[in-house]
This record gives sequence, structure tokens and C-alpha cells, in this order.
Amino acid sequence: MIRPIAVVGPTGTGKSALALDLAERLGGEIVNADAMQLYRGMDIGTAKLPVAERRGIAHHQLDVLNVTETATVGRYQTAATADVEAILARGAVPVIVGGSMLYVQSLLDDWAFPATDPEVRARWEARLAAIGVSSLHGELASVDAEAAASILPTDGRRIVRALEVVELTGQPFAASAPTIGEPRWDTLIVGLDWETERLDERLRRRTNAMFDDGLVDEVTALCERGLRDGVTAARALGYAQVLEALAETASEGGADAAIAEARTRTFMGTRRYVRRQRSWFRRDHRIHWLDGSDPGNLDAVLAILQHVS
Repeated sequence: MIRPIAVVGPTGTGKSALALDLAERLGGEIVNADAMQLYRGMDIGTAKLPVAERRGIAHHQLDVLNVTETATVGRYQTAATADVEAILARGAVPVIVGGSMLYVQSLLDDWAFPATDPEVRARWEARLAAIGVSSLHGELASVDAEAAASILPTDGRRIVRALEVVELTGQPFAASAPTIGEPRWDTLIVGLDWETERLDERLRRRTNAMFDDGLVDEVTALCERGLRDGVTAARALGYAQVLEALAETASEGGADAAIAEARTRTFMGTRRYVRRQRSWFRRDHRIHWLDGSDPGNLDAVLAILQHVS
């Protein structure tokens, strides 16, 4: 029986390399589960693997959205499910890889999303515009403290969605979360992580490499394609910080200092995101955790696959 394999875990742990090794060894195809890698042109800042480095292995759910389009978990779930089932039908092994928590869980747990109401959504979006994201986060905390604790106070889109769900269902936002049970398609889930200090150093080097390799130029080019108008793309780590820096330099000058600050804030934001990823994935008892620094992880996964089959 062919089983999909999901490679999950925090940013910067080596998931893409392990997924490629698995796909190459098992005759598989990659299904991306990184929300920001869905976007065309967002390459440097998302550490998207260049085509020339994909070893001729088919990749799915990469470069499927323009930066002006809104990425949603529901759209991803539908499209990625079709990809996985088509790969299985071809007799190949789907290798799902990424660290976007909701995207991974929506795919593996067949998440049934709460209904949405355009009028209710529009009313909360208007409220966001009127009072600002921080104040709206406070309003969410007053009606659903658990949801407020799990959503960043700067994430206006998720705050609006949580308030919409609470209003429509009369239940806490968490009540709409999927139940962790047997993963769809009997998927084997492996996770990569590193010791915190070592991962922080990897993230620092990764951030510096992105800026040194042209992230600012990439953001500038994407602005001409509407990046500033994107609801989700413009909020991606690195891109949001560079956009702020570009806005500051346009009005005040001091480009070098602003970009240096953007570099620092990108690193710090990535570290915070890694803590959230780690907390989320560690709650999933199905994940077989591996040390990302271990060069024998390919063989370890193959051994797990054989043992649990």
C-alpha cells in the first residue's frame, strides 16, 4: 500500500531537503504546505527551491497564486487534496512538506470549516478599519480569550475570522478546530527540529542570506505586480518588514538604516514564528520527531515507514 509522507516542523529545519531525498528514493512527488510558497515571484524570502534544484521531481502547490490574491486554508485544502489523490492514482508517493500549521492540519485531518457570512465578515472588517488591529484584538479577548491568546495581535485577518466564527456559531473559535485522529490516507508524519540555540543561528544565517541574495529587489519588483494590495502576501515574514522599510525610506530617507532594521525585525519575527510552530506541532502525538542535524534522517524515515506499515 502506498502511504503519503508528511514532513513538518519549524522553519529552517531542513524539511525541503529531506522531502526531496524521500521523493527521490521512493518515487514520489512533492506537495507544498507552505502558505507563502503558493505565490509566484515570492522566491527568495520564502526559501523556495529553484527549479534547477528540484532533481526533476514534480512539485505541486508552488507558484499558483498572484501576490494580489488571498491565500486561504479552504482553497489550499481543496487543491492539495486533489493533488495527493492524483499522485496516489499514478502509483507515486505524495510527500507533503511545509510548516504552515493550519494548512498541514486541514489537509491531513479533512478539516470541515465553519460557514462564512459576507455581511458579518464585512462588518468586522469595517470595525478593524475603524479602531485598528490592536483594539479589535482586545475585543476578541473579551469574548474568546483562548482565541486571542493563540492569534497574534497584529494579525487582523485571523482576528476578523475568529470574531466572525464566534458570532455565527455562538461557540469559541477553537471549537471549529479539527480533531486529531487517524491522518487521511494513513499518512506517515515526521517532524524535524533542532536544539533552539542552533536553530536560531541557522535562522540568522538564513535571514542574512535572503537579504544578501536580493530580497529587497524582489520585494521592489513585486510591488509593481501589486504586492502592497495583497491581503496575505504583503504580510509574509521578510516581505512585510521590507515593505515597511521601503515606505520609510520614501518619506524620510536613510535607506541603509531602514533595511538593516528590516533585516533584524525579519530575524526576530521568524524566531517568534518558530516558537509558535513548535508549540503547535508538538501537540500532535502522531508526529515522529527527528533531529534535523542528523545526516541519517532519510534512513530513519524509511525505517519508521517499514516498521509502521
